[in-house]
Formats: sequence, C-alpha cells, structure tokens
Amino acid sequence: MAITIKDVAELAGVSPSTVSRVIHNNPKISEETKKIVNAAMEKLKYHPNAVARSLANSSTKTIGLILPNSSDDLFTRPFFIEAMRGISIYAQNNNYNLMYCFSKSEEEEVEFIRNYINSGWVDGIVLFTARKEDKCISYLQKREFPFVVIGQPENGDDILWVDNDNIQSMYNVASYLVEKGYREIALLTGPEQFAVTQNRKKGYLQALQARGLKVNEKLILTGDSFSEESGYTSMKSILESDTKVEAVAAADDFLAFGAMKAMDEKNIKIPIVGFNNSPRSSFQSPSLSSVDINPVLLGENAAELLIKSLQNKIIPFKNVIVGTRLIERDTTGNY
Repeated sequence: MAITIKDVAELAGVSPSTVSRVIHNNPKISEETKKIVNAAMEKLKYHPNAVARSLANSSTKTIGLILPNSSDDLFTRPFFIEAMRGISIYAQNNNYNLMYCFSKSEEEEVEFIRNYINSGWVDGIVLFTARKEDKCISYLQKREFPFVVIGQPENGDDILWVDNDNIQSMYNVASYLVEKGYREIALLTGPEQFAVTQNRKKGYLQALQARGLKVNEKLILTGDSFSEESGYTSMKSILESDTKVEAVAAADDFLAFGAMKAMDEKNIKIPIVGFNNSPRSSFQSPSLSSVDINPVLLGENAAELLIKSLQNKIIPFKNVIVGTRLIERDTTGNY
C-alpha cells in the first residue's frame, strides 16, 4: 500500500499541513519539528509526489547532481564541467533535465539530497564522488531512492557506479617512471577519505613492489584537498627535507601544478606526471604529462545507467569502467 502524507503526519505526531510545510522547507517550522518529520519520512521511505506521478504514468524527467565543491571551485576544475557535459549529452538525448547544487561538506550534501527527495523535484541523483563510509550513499540507500555514483564506492555490488580503473592507471604511471630509470618516486594525493585517493595510492604501491623497489613513506604526501595549494605545500615539504626525490606522480593535475610551482621557486626540475589531462596541462610551459580519464564518457555512462534504471530497462551490468591513457608531453625533459 502506498505511503501517504497522512501516514507521515500520524507517525510524526503532527498535522498533514505541517508535513507539507517541512517538505517545502518553510522557514516558520522549527528545526526540531523538521527533524521529527524527516525521520518519519525516512522510516516510512516516503517520497513526495510519488503516488501522483505513478498515477499520471510520468515523472519529473529531472536528474539531481550533487557536486562536492564550492561554487568557485566548480568552474575552475575541468573534471566536473566535462563530467556534467557528458551527463547533459545523454540526459538531453533522452528528454531529461538537470538540477544541480554544490556544497562545502558531506553533511551539506546529505541535506541537499534530503531536500531533493522530500520536495519530489527529481527522479534520481548523480553523486560525483565516493568516500569511506559515505553518508550520501547510506542516506540514499536508506530512502531507497535511485542514484548513481561517479567513483567506486565501498561495497558497491548493489550500487550503480562508473569509474576509471584508478589502481591500474596509477600503476601504469609509476611503472612508466620506473622504466624511465627513476627509483625515488614521490606520490602526491588528496584526502584519504576519497576512494580515488585510496585506489591511486594502491596502484603506486603495487607498481613499486612489483619491481622490488622499497617504498619510502616520506615520499607519500597526503594533502587536505586536490588543489594547487595542497600540491605546492606537499612538494615544498619534500624539497625542504633531506629526502631524495627523482620523479613525482600526482593524483591530480592541480596537485602537479602546485608541485611545479614549488620546484620553480627552488629552480629545480623534477619529472612529474599528473591526472585528469586538464587543458592547462598542454598550455602551460613546460607542459605536463597527464592521464586522460575521459570525464565526458564517465558522465555519459553515469547518466545512461541511472536513466535506464528509472525507465525500468534491463541493465546488463551495474558498473562501468572507463579506460584511461597517458598523454606524454614536454619531450625536452624539463619536467
């Protein structure tokens, strides 16, 4: 039997009109009442407007995008723009619209997801990252709401997701540098809670171990973000220490850009490879070798998985691995 707004009101001990005001985020409703009503909706797995949509045999035809960035970061990091372009291509071709929001914390992301679900504005949600003990994924599973993840989640057997093989991709980068003759290879990564950080670190470690090279923990730097500032700080700390470094593998181009800035200040040239193949990689001097992860195709595949599931079409597989390739640049060998 379909859950109604009256069922929610009865469980929460409030009137149906109060539930309606909570759904529409009315500022006159206290935070305590919102918590009680939201808890009731979550327990009953109530999705506003679901019954009306099913009776009309239609949907909102809208997908919600949850971007883990501030508004400033969003338009300076090409990965998110390109992934959104891929989502837009597939969504538009299938008559779906997009609604997006960006946040500064995981808790804020969960709140946006709650609002999307409670408002009935979207049919499904795209998450742009996967974390350890991911609160967004847990909440969506709890509400039994359709979603897909760009990134490989923990325990992802029953989750729709698309990603690169980040372990193999970083394995290839580290192997490439070893084959060039380098042995003391630094790794610059972002925050540990992200799956992409963990997997690219695994690939780096596996490549060194496969070639019998000793892992120097002093050369593994974990930053607080995937930003240029983080890369600069990490590389500067290596250069100011007595740790020998012959080459650098950066888990993101922006980390690499920051590292290159730190090298420039010391007038040191160390070979470096980045990830994401952002446009700046080829335009700056010297240019940066980087792994092309094909974010447009990641976005297209994410949208396809989600929309086909919403349309109750048969999906032969629940996850997609998109291939990568190393783009070699700067044949002069400066970096």
